[in-house]
Amino acid sequence: MPVSWDDTAVLTDAHDRFLAGRLVSRAVRPPILSSWERCRSLGIAADHVDVLYHTELDLGGSLAEAARPVLDRLESQVSGIRVSAVLCDQDARVLERRVGEHSLNRFLDSLNLAPGFGFSEELTGTNGMGTALAARQPAFVCGREHFADIMRQFACAAAPIRDPLSGRVLGALDLTCDHRHADVSMLGLVHQAAVAVEQRLLDRITARERALLASFAVGGAREAPDALDRRDRLVLQELALQLIAGGRACVVEARLPEGRGVTLWCHEAHGPTGAVGFLVEAVLPGGERCRCAAADRTGSPEPPALAGAGPMPHPPLVPGSLAFPTLPPADGPTPPAASGHPGPVPSSDAWARGGPLAVGEPGVSRLALLARERLGLLCEAGVTVGTTLDVTRTAEELTEVAVPRFADYMAVDLPDCVLRGEEPVGTGGPLLRVAMAGVRTGSHLYAAGESVRYAASTPHARALATGEPVLEPYLNEAYGWLANDPARGGQALRAGIHSLIAVPMRARGVVLGVAAFYRSALKQPFEEDDLSLAEDLVSRAAVCIDNARRFTREHTTALALQRSLLPRGLPAQHAVEAAHRYRPATTGVGGDWFDVIPLSGARVALAVGDVVGHGLHATATMGRLRTAVHNFSALDLAVDEVLSQLDDLVCRLDPDATGTDALGTDPAGGTDMYSTDTGPEPGGESEPGIVGSGCLYAVYDPVNRRCTAARAGHPPPALVLPDGTVEFPDVPPGPPLGVGGLPFETADFEVPEGSLLVLYTDGLLTGDGHGPGVGFERLRAALARPGRTPEQTCAALESLFPERPVDDVVLLVARTRALGEDQVAVWDLPADPAEVSRARQEVIARQTEWGLEEPAFTTELIVSELVTNAIRYGREPLQLRLLRERALICEMADGSSTSPRLRRARTTDEGGRGLFLVAQLALRWGTRYTEHGKVIWTEQPLPRVR
Repeated sequence: MPVSWDDTAVLTDAHDRFLAGRLVSRAVRPPILSSWERCRSLGIAADHVDVLYHTELDLGGSLAEAARPVLDRLESQVSGIRVSAVLCDQDARVLERRVGEHSLNRFLDSLNLAPGFGFSEELTGTNGMGTALAARQPAFVCGREHFADIMRQFACAAAPIRDPLSGRVLGALDLTCDHRHADVSMLGLVHQAAVAVEQRLLDRITARERALLASFAVGGAREAPDALDRRDRLVLQELALQLIAGGRACVVEARLPEGRGVTLWCHEAHGPTGAVGFLVEAVLPGGERCRCAAADRTGSPEPPALAGAGPMPHPPLVPGSLAFPTLPPADGPTPPAASGHPGPVPSSDAWARGGPLAVGEPGVSRLALLARERLGLLCEAGVTVGTTLDVTRTAEELTEVAVPRFADYMAVDLPDCVLRGEEPVGTGGPLLRVAMAGVRTGSHLYAAGESVRYAASTPHARALATGEPVLEPYLNEAYGWLANDPARGGQALRAGIHSLIAVPMRARGVVLGVAAFYRSALKQPFEEDDLSLAEDLVSRAAVCIDNARRFTREHTTALALQRSLLPRGLPAQHAVEAAHRYRPATTGVGGDWFDVIPLSGARVALAVGDVVGHGLHATATMGRLRTAVHNFSALDLAVDEVLSQLDDLVCRLDPDATGTDALGTDPAGGTDMYSTDTGPEPGGESEPGIVGSGCLYAVYDPVNRRCTAARAGHPPPALVLPDGTVEFPDVPPGPPLGVGGLPFETADFEVPEGSLLVLYTDGLLTGDGHGPGVGFERLRAALARPGRTPEQTCAALESLFPERPVDDVVLLVARTRALGEDQVAVWDLPADPAEVSRARQEVIARQTEWGLEEPAFTTELIVSELVTNAIRYGREPLQLRLLRERALICEMADGSSTSPRLRRARTTDEGGRGLFLVAQLALRWGTRYTEHGKVIWTEQPLPRVR
């Protein structure tokens, strides 16, 4: 049995045992123990309290006005006694204070027990005002029953003050004295004072509130019986359930969806077997003639009889049941057999004045509300859990649904392999806390992101091992709860956590992890009925998490394949300084790609492409196209010819697909065909084709500082001049790859040294949902900064990347360099065999000037052979060019398109050995065709600097 409130020694020991997490239920009165548990769950410290001052108080409101005469009488009754009478609002903020002895004022001021200061239970622990408001009933707290040490010298008796119409708690009255002079009669005195305040509030109600009470007594109000449709009736029945579950007579005003007001009256009803329950009736808006109904001392109005109508007929109260009368049709009352309940049915005339909505017992109504709440929770989980294909976000959505409606805290623990998309292997390894939610901080549970390894005896481990949920309604008595981490588990118990349900997350026969629901002092312990709801919530989320895991696996595989097919690093070359960015789509890996390809003659090719579709098919296609671009570039084909060959390849790779021309807009406002999002037809199961893929191919020559570009269904490049001016060169738009039969046009433009060439895919322009025109302007504004390196430019343009791109984004930035005059030597030669000797001498002299005497002999042989063949087999004009870059490059150009062929001469042949000799002496050699002929080139390694 609980001890007396004045047994200080026993209460002090019980308080210490409670703070230590030990059982004390038999040593403390139940209301005080409940308050202590609430204080512990709120994280209140017994050795320190925070009393806050509030400036926004309703000191002249109806509560303070109604209580002032009552406080005057209390002050006179306790005159000469060291007792204080305090009025507070619904948040336990002091509105007025009266004392029986004036010397007490200074002492109370030192404790901040003065107007403006708050003494709610959640801030100061167990006390008269705060506990009465938290429990919504009179409270008596004396001495050591206070949770905080600083308040144990007081005895407090408090009673809540309710609104006489709605029953809502408006505030509380409190009597406080020294605990040595405590008397339980204080509680009766303060309760009488609270009732007196409620009566004064009832006397001060407005005319509208009087009309609300008298509406049931008005017999002249009439409205058509079809004024309440099915939706209105469902809304009112839900409100009626809540009123019955509250178990208290009251009158409230409800609002229907259309904004109409309806008055609900909840009063006691007695069944024929003696059962006591509550009946809820409704009245639609009536006339102006009103009279006030009588009220008892608690402020609960008495149900008046309807004028001229006699007693209102309603279904009889059947123990253990709820009844919902059916609204009669417009042509008359519903027969009893069709009403859905036993007993008579109110007539349509009765419904015009007022009618019964529901009748039943509070306990049954609470069960009905609980069932509806659980069904609503499952419906909400079905809508809000699994909105993304992200494992972590799905787990977070589950915790957001469960807290605080079902549990005070919830955690989801998964193995790290599930987050990577892999199949979980075993359940005995460490888990990662993926999601954690709670009504407040300070629960001392593992936080999100921490690693957890459960001991075999813990409820979580048992759930993982058996595949069945585990219920622990009382954690302080649970076997194995503290085995995992005794210190942390003890802190959680002291913080108020008292109940647990651990549910394994099973999907398609595989255990993915474990979900744990916790309750604290804010809720009742879990029961057996809660297991089914917890299982339903977790099972739905587990399927979503497994879907997200499988998507993660496929996405990771496709991303790994794509990254393996993209350049791992940029090749060494001197023409440009390049940097790049690549961001894959979150909805599925696409086929965007880029490349930097060194070419002959110190030139460099820059390529960016976009394959239609997403997934492994698009990634594999991207690898094909990038390899083809490399091969075509190695043949030294012209820019437009590279795209033509690529277009022909796509047609052969995807012969059954048909291209679609999607028009976009270029910066100048014209039409531009670079949209590549074709994909499969709706309803088709085959993989999307590659027709419609886009590509931009550009070649920069550092000798003449010019760039030649062509594009196929792709946005144009951007050119940032050294002064920060941004231009979009007029590169003629070409059809997407795979359309076939249409030529590609090129654009040739000058690029000053130090300029930036910016190539990108359309995901940069339209990734945020805006059109290409807006995307070009945003890009122009972001690029208009002089003096930035390619890496700095890429970093600056990352702000244009969408946070969750639906398409891949590729960015390639190249800052151009140029070969100086001291690195280039050019000689125009006539078609005269005598010029071979002069050409050799000029080359040797220039090599000596460059300090390249070591390879001079080899270069002399190569130049001699190239010039001789050009004079003998080629046509004018003839030009010899020597370049000193990363290698020594020798180029012989002539006006003939005849290509030399390397062959092995026989011993009887007089010629045919020259080109073979060149191939043996040079590091690389080749032929490229120009608009006016061809160029035969060789590369020799430069000697190492010693």
